[in-house]
Amino acid sequence: MPKNTQGSIHLFRFAGIDLFLHWSWFFVAAFEIAERTRHYSSVSWNVFEYLALFFIVLLHEYGHALACRQVGGTANRIVLWPLGGVAYVNPPPRPGATLWSIAAGPLVNVGLILILSMLRFVDGSLQLAQTMPDAHAFVRSLWLMNMVLLVFNLMPFYPLDGGQILRSMLWFAVGRARSLMAATVIGFGGVVVFLLLALWMRSAWLGILAAYFLLSCWTGLRQARILVRFGKLPRREGYACPACKTEPPLGAFWKCPRCGQGFDTFASRAICPRCGEQFSTTQCLHCGSHHSFPEWTASVAAPVE
Repeated sequence: MPKNTQGSIHLFRFAGIDLFLHWSWFFVAAFEIAERTRHYSSVSWNVFEYLALFFIVLLHEYGHALACRQVGGTANRIVLWPLGGVAYVNPPPRPGATLWSIAAGPLVNVGLILILSMLRFVDGSLQLAQTMPDAHAFVRSLWLMNMVLLVFNLMPFYPLDGGQILRSMLWFAVGRARSLMAATVIGFGGVVVFLLLALWMRSAWLGILAAYFLLSCWTGLRQARILVRFGKLPRREGYACPACKTEPPLGAFWKCPRCGQGFDTFASRAICPRCGEQFSTTQCLHCGSHHSFPEWTASVAAPVE
């Protein structure tokens, strides 16, 4: 899974979101198209089929990004790569906002099922299987690809959408850190499932997915442990993040980019004690948002989950 846009080609910008295509996509596309030439009378249909697959993936990722923005989060980048795509979304640290940002992607596929089912109905009515067999196979393939993507993404294994939806629902009951920890533990079960399938089916792609799941679950587990430790820190009363309403921790957790000094920005009122640099905004260590120092003043703050 690409973690940034390095090695990717910038295609265009739409709705304030930059779309990138990873270079490896072309090699896998050539391989996959060549493998499916027997399904159509012309290779052009294979090209259209592969492009249509990634158009479905693109719509799915735009669903995530636009939903994230709808709840006040940030989403400005999508990267397509050989095994799918990733929308870089950062919703507000609330279970409802995270749930909607994740669920919107599969909901796009649900909407596409209705559209593609109508196309299949038209296909049957016009008897394209006899008159235009390539068009008939193309419509059937689009319907099947969309359905497979939907079912696959809804599997309850982190970091798939299903695993992240499960995490968001658990968040309501057990909090941010414990929900992430539970989702990643279940995700490790997914690693075992896909690894066994890869060995049984001798599939390199399933092996790559298993490796990606393992890396993502391990990263998520480490993040969950950090959140648990962060939640146990003593808090500074009288201040709260305007975005997530969390009280800041007591301690030298902020670092001056000018001199490298660690300090407690609320004890020094956003001024570095070593070099005297004054900062116009202070970052919330809970949700990552930046706000001016006066905005942090609050009489009542929400407890940390």
